[in-house]
Amino acid sequence: MALSNSIFFEKHGVTTRDLEGYLSEALSRGGDYADLYFEYRINHSIVLEEQIIKSATKGVSLGAGVRVISGEKTGYAYSDDLNRQNILKAARTAAFIAHSSAVGGSLQIPTPLNQERNLYPVPAFPAELEIAAKIRLLQLSNEAARAYDPRIKQVQASYVDETKHILIATSDGRAAWDLQPLVRLNVMCIAEENGQRQSGYQGGGGRRALDVFTGDLDPGAIARESARQAILQLRAIDAPAGPMEVVLGPGWPGILLHEAIGHGLEADFNRKKTSAFAGLVGQKVGSELCTVVDDGTIPFRRGSLNMDDEGNPTHQTVLIEKGVLQGYLQDRLSSKLMKAPLTGNGRRQSYDHIPLPRMTNTFMMSGDSAPEDIIKSVTKGLYAVHFGGGQVDITSGKFVFTASEAYLIENGQITAPVKGATLIGDGPTVLRQVTAVGNDLKLDQGVGICGKEGQTIPVSVGLPTIKIREITVGGTEK
Repeated sequence: MALSNSIFFEKHGVTTRDLEGYLSEALSRGGDYADLYFEYRINHSIVLEEQIIKSATKGVSLGAGVRVISGEKTGYAYSDDLNRQNILKAARTAAFIAHSSAVGGSLQIPTPLNQERNLYPVPAFPAELEIAAKIRLLQLSNEAARAYDPRIKQVQASYVDETKHILIATSDGRAAWDLQPLVRLNVMCIAEENGQRQSGYQGGGGRRALDVFTGDLDPGAIARESARQAILQLRAIDAPAGPMEVVLGPGWPGILLHEAIGHGLEADFNRKKTSAFAGLVGQKVGSELCTVVDDGTIPFRRGSLNMDDEGNPTHQTVLIEKGVLQGYLQDRLSSKLMKAPLTGNGRRQSYDHIPLPRMTNTFMMSGDSAPEDIIKSVTKGLYAVHFGGGQVDITSGKFVFTASEAYLIENGQITAPVKGATLIGDGPTVLRQVTAVGNDLKLDQGVGICGKEGQTIPVSVGLPTIKIREITVGGTEK
């Protein structure tokens, strides 16, 4: 990827001299470091409901953010156009916010980063594709869901895509650009029987074009899975309550790992000592069966990036190895202040947001146990396969998660589906109580959205089948 191929140079008239001028202005009042983040984004969104296309929208955004770091202080300002005077004004504003009595960091003219890695080569970017092909995905989903069972009364299908161009230039002489595709298809079904209504949800996607929607991500397969979940809930019984052994299924249940443990391993929380894992590097924080990894280099995955939003290559980072905490996810600021290596995890929602240490694709590595043997080892417990919403407190690691699909385990057998089950606990305790890890690691199908400090970004999660000695289950059984 040569820098000269960047859309900002080709179509928006940004020159290397401009970059030098903006960075020089950013460091005009001192500061250790400055960087520029340019973004051009095209979004499409289509919704099918009541068997018709209810809405179709296209959004285009363009802007640039300027950051200045001075010690522990950060100044950030942005412009929603690429007018030279507006970007210079943003640079001056960021410089004032991070005002320092220091002489100022050195400025090197940005030179292209040799970016040979491309984790998401696509035949055509989503913004280039015809809307008719995207609408057809929704129509196929609707038809498949309604054909699954006559009790499916409502189907809502949505398609979203994004084509994002970014250019990053830094005061230490680095410059790089990336072109990032992203697509997602979602289907929600509502089933009705004898006055009872239940819903099911399934989705999928990744950093690809429409070619991703085959196999398990075929529109029909996604729709049938959504319909299956809705129909299943019609015969589900009320969930029991109380402490019990819990088995988490592979794939999407990794959202619990992401929320209850992953966020606590982001460097800013640990630098500020507000995480349950602060100061514990090198110590045992979980079962020796647990190895937790964040890997932004998996081709085509929703959370993968050629480089993070600070221009650093993404990595595979082992966070916990055999129960021992190895380190945290670092962005540039936390890496400097904590004197730790960069991990390529500086991410932001868009040009008008400051980068933060964030996850990419976060999962637990496979173990040695067969999933069926894990189930057989449980006398009485809960098997949770899909999760809906949840809440987590980063400081304590305490969480409450709703299981949207779960079953009773009785005498080593999966029996009745249950509804209304919530899992209540805390991440560090759960990690220590893992007593079996399956050999069936699976990543989610490409639907993860992570929120932090008002910013949302795409991520992936994953998990093999795991058994937890005890979690409190909040149920609806009387």
